[in-house]
Amino acid sequence: MNYASKFLMAGAVVALMSSCGGTAPKQLTKSGLDPEKFLTDSTALYTLTNANGMEVCVTNYGGRIVSISVPDRDGVMRDVVLGFDSIQAYLPENNQSDFGASIGRYANRINQGVIVINGDSIQLPRNNFGHCLHGGPTGWQYQVYKAQQPNDSTLVLTITSPDGDNNFPGNVVATTTYTLTGDNAIDIAYSATTDATTVINMTNHSYFNLNGDPDQAITDNLLTINADYFTPVDSTFMTTGEIAPVAGTPMDFTAAKAVGAEINDYDYVQLKNGNGYDHNWVLNTAGDDTQVAATLVSPSTGIKLEVLTNEPGIQVYSGNFLDGTVTGKNGKVYNQRAAICLETQHYPDSPNKPEWPSVILEPGETYNSHCIFRFSVAE
Repeated sequence: MNYASKFLMAGAVVALMSSCGGTAPKQLTKSGLDPEKFLTDSTALYTLTNANGMEVCVTNYGGRIVSISVPDRDGVMRDVVLGFDSIQAYLPENNQSDFGASIGRYANRINQGVIVINGDSIQLPRNNFGHCLHGGPTGWQYQVYKAQQPNDSTLVLTITSPDGDNNFPGNVVATTTYTLTGDNAIDIAYSATTDATTVINMTNHSYFNLNGDPDQAITDNLLTINADYFTPVDSTFMTTGEIAPVAGTPMDFTAAKAVGAEINDYDYVQLKNGNGYDHNWVLNTAGDDTQVAATLVSPSTGIKLEVLTNEPGIQVYSGNFLDGTVTGKNGKVYNQRAAICLETQHYPDSPNKPEWPSVILEPGETYNSHCIFRFSVAE
């Protein structure tokens, strides 16, 4: 039988399978995701790839990074973020979480949910220890972005937030653009405009586990933060207004140190208040997004993550409230400190601390924020 005959016979078999109700194997992503499980009338799963074989999967529900597949020191592809296998699992009625989300309008906490704009006091929702957290209970992480994918490595997500969205003023149009670069970096560019004075502070809330296995806590990962100061918090996780030195404290990551080296030292009040690390560091980089703001390395896989940003701060959250009640991708249970978040942003409660970098956005201005998550293998 010649090649053409074999081809025709194969085609006939496929046609017969189709007529008999047979189905072709599902096309899964490298991280094992089934894109069909993210399809609704308004949502989908978008896959970004580069020539190196790296893959990033994003859903437009909440602008969430669902998976990041990168090679370890042996060339084995590892999924290095926590998330879920279906769009249903991300819905707030099933799991009130921020896994992988593009956060807005205001990332982090606003004290008592109160902002003052042009002399008017505005009460925002109070959804976390009496404060407004991550834009309120229906922040952008629980809303659907309009998606456009101009090429295999770029995804542009746009959200139109009406005046009064979670009581924030102004009609805002915001975009999050994810670009997977040739050097294995996820370049995230945020922009926003408004028709009335408002506050904007966007970030990405990916939960990183560079071990590639949530069963292995990230406490052995080596963290470096390019910051000599941080902003202390009270027992409700609210910044006090102080900017304190890290020197001589467990907050000092100016040299690489295991995340878990001092994380349980609750004699140090900041770790007790934060239930671990849940703090903003004041970056030395002064808005220069060519300088590395933070570095994370997994000793077990060799995977290295560098964070670069034009933002003045980075919130480091060590998965303190993961408690084994959430089951994520591949049936993995997410226990405490199964991941770490590295959220580039303005400082928490900046609207109420005028001495800190401003988060005010005026009509006619454009908000711009930039974050790069750059992956490699540590030498």
